[in-house]
Amino acid sequence: MKAAVITQPGAPEVLQWKEYATPQPGKEEILIEVKAAGVNRADVAQRQGKYPAPAGVPADVPGLEAAGVVISCGEGVTMWQPGDKVCALLAGGGYAEQVVVKEGQCLPVPEGYSFAEAASLPEAIFTVWSNIFQRGSLQPGETLLVHGGSSGIGVTAIQLAHALGSKVMVTVGSDEKGAACIALGADRFINYKQSDFEQELSAEKVDVILDMVGGDYLPKNLRILREEGRLVYINTMGGNRVEMDLSLVMRKRLTITGSTLRAREYAFKKALTADILERVWPLLQDGKFKPVIYKTFPFAAAAAAHQLMESSEHIGKIMLVSESAQ
Repeated sequence: MKAAVITQPGAPEVLQWKEYATPQPGKEEILIEVKAAGVNRADVAQRQGKYPAPAGVPADVPGLEAAGVVISCGEGVTMWQPGDKVCALLAGGGYAEQVVVKEGQCLPVPEGYSFAEAASLPEAIFTVWSNIFQRGSLQPGETLLVHGGSSGIGVTAIQLAHALGSKVMVTVGSDEKGAACIALGADRFINYKQSDFEQELSAEKVDVILDMVGGDYLPKNLRILREEGRLVYINTMGGNRVEMDLSLVMRKRLTITGSTLRAREYAFKKALTADILERVWPLLQDGKFKPVIYKTFPFAAAAAAHQLMESSEHIGKIMLVSESAQ
């Protein structure tokens, strides 16, 4: 088979479409013919040599989510059979014609969804559900603030929180991105290039904040959270070493938490998959959620997809799509 291989750490051009060893499914694993794969910032970090793959995962082929058709099943597989259409949460290896994954990390392609649309779901939905709704305990009627509202994570968080009865506010880098977020269900946006989000939201009562920035956003986040508020981190693009006022945390009884998903144990991912199938997949089938795909590229053009990701011009997901999925 072929894969988009990181030939050495560096710029997008180090990704090259070349021959690669075909994986074989092990116990409780399925082999998928990949029709589409999502591009995520973690893939960029891996290409740059800043985010190594966990043990047992291809170190030189990025890709944390994919959709396609089951080719074969390993020993002990009971959930899927050859020919099934699935989308999967991966720990890596998705930028390839074939990939193996544990059966419990797969979900059925929603009815009426293309492979590209299905492949755009796992990484964002798993991250949002785990962090906002499980760790952050967002409840109907509460207010959520998402930093990076037009990202793949952001557009997913907006739609799920809105569908489940919460108010949603976002920070974005342009009014165009803000308008796109409003169209998806956000109630308000703040253009952080024009306004200070803390000043803009000083009169709001924010219950949960999803932050992928870190850095100097921390003290501002703590000040705008209401009592019993929850601050959830999923990335620290603005820096991971900060100073904070612990007395404010104590006075307001705040919770600061966060997580990464890629290296979590299979049992956790399997349980999370089951919860998402029960709680989120019906929202997709009822039309309360729509994939937001900004642009698609052929797998051989993965370098161009990474260039677009690094530009931050996109609103929604950037996808790699095979010729057979067109």
